[in-house]
Amino acid sequence: MAMLPKVNLKHLHYFWLIAREGSIARAAEVLDLAPQTLSGQLASLEESLGHTLFRRENRSLKLTEKGQWVYQYAEQIFALAEEMESGLKHFEQQAPLKLKVGIAASIHKLIAWQLLEPATQLERPLNLCCHTGQTPDLIRSLKKQAFDLVLTDQLPDDFSQSGLVATELMRTPISLFATPDTTQRLQRNFPTSLHGEPLLATSYSTPYFQQLLLWLQQRQIIPRFVAEIDDSALIKVFGSRGMGIFAAPHAIRDEVCRQYGVSELARIDGVMDAIFAVTRTASPQHLAIRSILAHKSIGKN
Repeated sequence: MAMLPKVNLKHLHYFWLIAREGSIARAAEVLDLAPQTLSGQLASLEESLGHTLFRRENRSLKLTEKGQWVYQYAEQIFALAEEMESGLKHFEQQAPLKLKVGIAASIHKLIAWQLLEPATQLERPLNLCCHTGQTPDLIRSLKKQAFDLVLTDQLPDDFSQSGLVATELMRTPISLFATPDTTQRLQRNFPTSLHGEPLLATSYSTPYFQQLLLWLQQRQIIPRFVAEIDDSALIKVFGSRGMGIFAAPHAIRDEVCRQYGVSELARIDGVMDAIFAVTRTASPQHLAIRSILAHKSIGKN
């Protein structure tokens, strides 16, 4: 007969919320419990495990090394529990699948559609909710179960410690675009012709833009940066009005040229854009997420 775990899951859940919220007081508000009650439950968990899980630092609680280790397991446990509840809600075949997706603002909207499209092709009806924002905020919301999935082109530096899972969905070269007149003028002596030309940036910290900067530096080319626009659709509008050259994934070249009336200046094979799907577990049971992950070759060139 298998031995039952010694860990009290209710106490573990309280610990997980305290760590997530950053303090006993905030966790108590979420749980609608008295802080003293929550503090006592945490002490019981630490006693049963034989380890201190938090240390006080500048009036706040910080996870100890053992606390970090326990927290990573707790993240996986409660992510699986949430998926189980979600799966039970949608157990009936005709019930609509609900999918809440966070999308980094720097991801081109046509790419986001390509990556989410497999979920719309399922036999089950889909209730899709999309929200754009900055990756750190989206990741925090995913951990708090506000999203089922996050699409991003930039994983945080501390992602390996988050307990989340990233799956690369696509990788494509970057192309440069400009108005037809500008493209014709700059193609004659490309890439030297880029020196001193106006360039629009989605975000200076985006991995592919950092690669582009390095590519330019290696060729001693210094463009003139005129704007940083973190919205992928807005940057195309500015570029189409002649404000500057902009970069976009080569995989959507035809759509970009058609929709915004611009031309492809050049495809830069040495600069790649990668998009990741971030989930709470390595093998999500959500049918829509599984369909998206199964089509991760889409858009690769």
